[in-house]
Amino acid sequence: MAKLTEEQKRQRAAKRALRSALDAEADDRRRREQDERWKREGTRLSWADYVAGEPCRGCGEPMQDGLGDWYPLMKLSESEKREYEEADRRFRERHADCRGGRWSISGSRVTHCGFCCPPPPMGPKQLEKLARLFASWPSREERKKDLDTWDLTLRCDHVVPHIQHREHSHVSARVVDCPECGERRGVVSSERVGPAYRDDGTIRERAAADRGRLTRELAAAEAKLTRQRKNAAATQRRIAELQEELGSEP
Repeated sequence: MAKLTEEQKRQRAAKRALRSALDAEADDRRRREQDERWKREGTRLSWADYVAGEPCRGCGEPMQDGLGDWYPLMKLSESEKREYEEADRRFRERHADCRGGRWSISGSRVTHCGFCCPPPPMGPKQLEKLARLFASWPSREERKKDLDTWDLTLRCDHVVPHIQHREHSHVSARVVDCPECGERRGVVSSERVGPAYRDDGTIRERAAADRGRLTRELAAAEAKLTRQRKNAAATQRRIAELQEELGSEP
């Protein structure tokens, strides 16, 4: 098999990124539709419903059974292994096409589907803990100092800004809102631009960053054109050689 050129490798990588963005859009749309369905049908349990022992409104199974967590498989008895395997088989049959992962509540052996079953509600203690955590955070003005802007190239070819903490080495968001399309679009590629805010706390103008991005794109395009010209020149030389060989034949 002939070795791929760098340009062919880039083209294949671009196609993979586009397919991934399209898949992300489809999954995002599917989950948003499910969330809207939960809202319409009142599928989520309130804390009072949960405390009262109401079953999951997504699958009908108990939210928790009080049987305790499963031990590691190596520590299960033969009868417990059979019970575990049977429960796993039933779950796979019920949720074969959900692609939503699984979740369960500590102290329970019931497994719920990440797509069919809304997560359990947060209790007062959890909400209180979150409130204390938020209160301990630095002020919004302080947090601005640690934020960077990224350029996200979307499936529609539009480039949109994305702000996140500087510690992150990549953008985990797979789908974002495109202000130009008015739709949610899959992320094809991302590039860190730099600090999102000036020292005075105001958002940094993107003109300089955009010029830098355009300069890089121009340099890449010029390099591509140079390669194409070299390839064309080599082809022309080969044509001339062949013509010369044909002309010298008796």
